Amino acid sequence: MLQDLIAGSGLVALTVLIHTVGLILIAAATPPLARLLGFHNHDVGRTLVMTGTVLGILALLTLEVWSWAAAYALLGATRDWADALYLSTAMFSTIGYGEIHIEPTWRLLTALEGINGFLLIGWSTAYLVGAATRHGPFRRGEHF
Repeated sequence: MLQDLIAGSGLVALTVLIHTVGLILIAAATPPLARLLGFHNHDVGRTLVMTGTVLGILALLTLEVWSWAAAYALLGATRDWADALYLSTAMFSTIGYGEIHIEPTWRLLTALEGINGFLLIGWSTAYLVGAATRHGPFRRGEHF
């Protein structure tokens, strides 16, 4: 159990760091890129900005899921990389791991990933709502 807590805490810290840096980079790149491409002047352009923002967040979440999968593979919690990636994706998205059998010693680690994924996906959603009103096609008072 201590091994799960140590590994899980390290992975939570790593994924929060990835998410923080990634969102800072997305936030810094979005306005100047939108102006450069002329996307800030019309709804179609602002919709493209939101699409890029969503894809950027998806890239961050993918990197975070792969970080957990690498840990499962390195720790021997799964049979192979495919199972590790599937397990990580299912746990991070809080779907659960019904089809993958894991040893009871790893249950706490997978539960920590579920909590981590729930928090980071929620943070991503909050970021997207803010971005939609700042850079996207939605305006405060008009759509919210």
